[in-house]
Amino acid sequence: MISTRRNFLGLTLFGLAAATVGCSTAGAGGGAETKTLRYQGWAGDVSLPELAADLGYLGDVTLEWVGNTTSGPQDIQSAATGQVDFGGAFNGAVVKLKAAGAPIKSVIGYYGSDEAAYSGFYVLADSPIKTARDLIGKKVGMNTLGAHHEAMLGIYLKRNGLSPDEIKKVEPIAVPPVNIEQSVRQGQIEVGVLGGILRDKASEKGGLRKLFSDFDLLGAFTAGTYVFTEKFLRDNPNTVRTFVSGVAQAIEWSRTTPREQVVARKVDILTKRGRNEDPAALRYWRSTGVAEKGGRIVDKELSLWVDWLAERGEITKDQVELSDLYTNEFNGLAA
Repeated sequence: MISTRRNFLGLTLFGLAAATVGCSTAGAGGGAETKTLRYQGWAGDVSLPELAADLGYLGDVTLEWVGNTTSGPQDIQSAATGQVDFGGAFNGAVVKLKAAGAPIKSVIGYYGSDEAAYSGFYVLADSPIKTARDLIGKKVGMNTLGAHHEAMLGIYLKRNGLSPDEIKKVEPIAVPPVNIEQSVRQGQIEVGVLGGILRDKASEKGGLRKLFSDFDLLGAFTAGTYVFTEKFLRDNPNTVRTFVSGVAQAIEWSRTTPREQVVARKVDILTKRGRNEDPAALRYWRSTGVAEKGGRIVDKELSLWVDWLAERGEITKDQVELSDLYTNEFNGLAA
């Protein structure tokens, strides 16, 4: 997935007044449910809802593209304030926005890490860095700070016995994703985090060695979820159920269909919509990374980030309840 989906460092803790606007196209008080869902896309990518629509899984629900988003946090903020009807982001961003008072709820997982879709921490092939302790005093380049990759680094260091003071001596730094490989090769940083097309292209060139990955640390796990406002869920339960179950079907279609056919379908969708996009990144697609059947959400996928944010002092654990963060009630494949 595009790395900025995991960026929530700059998440603005806007006031409850803004967060609770919760505007939607649905009629409140028993009015007819909306059958059109406004959303933001990703340039050069085909999202699961877009795939579900093309496969005919959304029934009488249609998608209305209103533009492309710049990051996951921006996307879910837009959903929280009613500029779009749903948005998706890294689960840490969802937790943080919920803790800030936004009336949102996750309804289905949409991307994650597995043996085919993961973010790896890479060093030069001949680097003396072999263990976590070797990272003390070293620079680790990643797409953004305070998000998924920094969390993975912290978990790796803690699990391998480094003390809090020693962990502080490992320096995570923000590097544009397209520059990370070059920065490692030129010695500007000792470790670089690479995923997706950037990881595969770097591996094809050789000369790099994977130190560890998020999949190595946690196994297969879902990393991001789609959210709606609680008001939208109340006003449009049947529309949401159709949408979520359709996306769940698209997840399973992607899981069981030969990779070449999935890639071909995505390229066809991107080409047909006529937004002047380059399909090159799609040709490197390997997996959604979604761990549970149909994107079913489980406690650990969110509790991990509640604990991590609390350890960093960015939230307190009593600010959020897991039961308030997500629901699987709209997912027909979640049983």
